[in-house]
Amino acid sequence: MRVWWLAAIILTALAGSRARGQAQRLESFDREMEQFMQARGVPGGALAVAKDGRLVYARGYGWADRDKKEAVRPESLFRIASISKPITGVAVLKLVEDGRLRLDDRAFELLRLTPVLEPGKTADPRLERITVRQLLQHTGGWDRDKSFDPMFRSRQIARAVGVEPPAGPEAVIRYMLGQPLDFDPGARYAYSNFGYCVLGRIIEKVSGMSYERYVKRHVLAPAGVTQMRLGASLQSGPDEVRYYTADNGTAASVFPGLTGKVPWTYGAFNLEAMDAHGGWIASAVDLVRLTTALDDPRRSPLRKPETLRALYARPEGRAGRKEDGSLTASYYAAGWSVRPVGADGEQTGKANYWHNGSLPGTATLLVRRWDGLTWAALFNQRSEDKKLPDGAIDGALHRAAAAVNEWPEGDLFPRYR
Repeated sequence: MRVWWLAAIILTALAGSRARGQAQRLESFDREMEQFMQARGVPGGALAVAKDGRLVYARGYGWADRDKKEAVRPESLFRIASISKPITGVAVLKLVEDGRLRLDDRAFELLRLTPVLEPGKTADPRLERITVRQLLQHTGGWDRDKSFDPMFRSRQIARAVGVEPPAGPEAVIRYMLGQPLDFDPGARYAYSNFGYCVLGRIIEKVSGMSYERYVKRHVLAPAGVTQMRLGASLQSGPDEVRYYTADNGTAASVFPGLTGKVPWTYGAFNLEAMDAHGGWIASAVDLVRLTTALDDPRRSPLRKPETLRALYARPEGRAGRKEDGSLTASYYAAGWSVRPVGADGEQTGKANYWHNGSLPGTATLLVRRWDGLTWAALFNQRSEDKKLPDGAIDGALHRAAAAVNEWPEGDLFPRYR
């Protein structure tokens, strides 16, 4: 018995030593995450890092719930905000791959919704030309910097359409069908949350399923992701962190049952209406699990090479080119920002892919590099200080990766389900 007892102690000690050694190899990630959070007073964050499809590091930092002193865990769920767009992009391309949708289908011909028009006005005829591809690539014709973002006008749109606030996706779309476009469809790029709201409804129309159900069944399940779900405006659900603002700011509620001011993070915007462009909650581990699945034929929701090429394709015209016609260094594809790497990156597909996300109480980043590295960093407070932008975490994590001399062996994915 003593021999087995001693052997167990030795094996445990060796395993602990290996774990400590692997953690020391990646301490640069801890350093960058902790410095980023400390400078901004962020209560909690999570990081997951994969190398060549293997999860090699996952850690939580700080508080999931500051008042209850509950720590963030690698599997803690966060609102991921606009990282929802790559998920919607994959869902749309899955319908294309299955022959149920075409990228050049006219978006509003598919939906056939009645516009809400002001007296004496007619619908902008250019709306009829907008395609699914243009929605994916943010070239549909809406520019929130020139007009507004309807996804944050819940009460006003509900009044205009004559529905109970806050306005849901269909009410928002009917309202926007009565508004003029900011530019001709396909003419240029302008980031549009609303365009992805429309894509969510197209997924529902074509599939005959709710957006969430379709994504869970046809995008997340093949990749082995089971814990992701759509978030709720007024509360944090099981295993989900709480969300904070640096100044504990409040705003008017968009929900009629709540009077007076509410925390910005719980009731000042309608998260449910943002499902396809900003409504998912996920762990850093599962975001990396899903992203690495795109490179693994056994787990990828998209099986055909031509579908993956369409997912990352450069948009035509000014959206992907400079005024002189030369290619821009980076561009927005079907849910991903893309930067080809090297002189032959455009031809070989060697590129870096990424997306960030931001809502009151939320800052997120997902990166998929050409060299087999993937990481996700999630935080439960965003910075409102222009001198300390949330985007600084991007360079910080690239620095952390550059400081690693040897990547751990093994795969931590089976540890997290």
